[in-house]
Amino acid sequence: MAVKLPEIIRDMTATTTSPPARPQAGLLRSTIGRKAVMAVTGVILLGFVIGHMAGNLQMFLPNGPEAMHEYALMLRSLLHGAGLWIARGTLIVAVILHLWAAASLTIESRAARPVGYRKWEPQASTLSSRTMRVTGVLLLAYIIYHLLHFTLGTVHPDFVHLDPYHNLVSAFRAPVVAWGYVAAMLLLGLHLNHGIWSMLRTLGVSHPRYMRAIRVAAVGLTVVIVLGYIAIPLGVQFGVLR
Repeated sequence: MAVKLPEIIRDMTATTTSPPARPQAGLLRSTIGRKAVMAVTGVILLGFVIGHMAGNLQMFLPNGPEAMHEYALMLRSLLHGAGLWIARGTLIVAVILHLWAAASLTIESRAARPVGYRKWEPQASTLSSRTMRVTGVLLLAYIIYHLLHFTLGTVHPDFVHLDPYHNLVSAFRAPVVAWGYVAAMLLLGLHLNHGIWSMLRTLGVSHPRYMRAIRVAAVGLTVVIVLGYIAIPLGVQFGVLR
């Protein structure tokens, strides 16, 4: 039977006016892309944490006050003063992207399971991995306080510009400040313990033959960082740094 002309026209119209195919999501909108952002920014932030620790440990040198003063002057004169601001800008961008990736992944994960488990028991997860979001938020609050305390000096009652040795010792003489700092570093260690491991896996360092060694290295680096940071407030509290 012959097909009527109006039906042919109607079919052709439906085909030409159908909505275009939805474009694929960009890299930053994908789960893999955002995890990669977290890993790369994690490398930047970890590098800062290690470098900052190494610089502050100069307090234990025989000429600690002079060494710390020279260290502060070196940072401010790097690249004729531009180096410090480049480093600060890089860190700010890294923190913002790290927070954005973590928040978006968390929102997406909760949206995928709007109703939680009736009874949840951890199997292979660790305390460090289960508390990443909580420690992340607490560390953000600590970073803001730390900047106000030791960088801007607005909440430091005896802040002296370009005298980090004096600023650290005078601040950590107060037990509440010293032990609060220790607690913050323990939270940092809890965050890094899983963060370093997850970062290495995202970046492809996850060969089965080396998994155990990588895990041990991540834990060892975390312990070194925590001990390096808490050594300063404990040194002040126990009279090693005066």
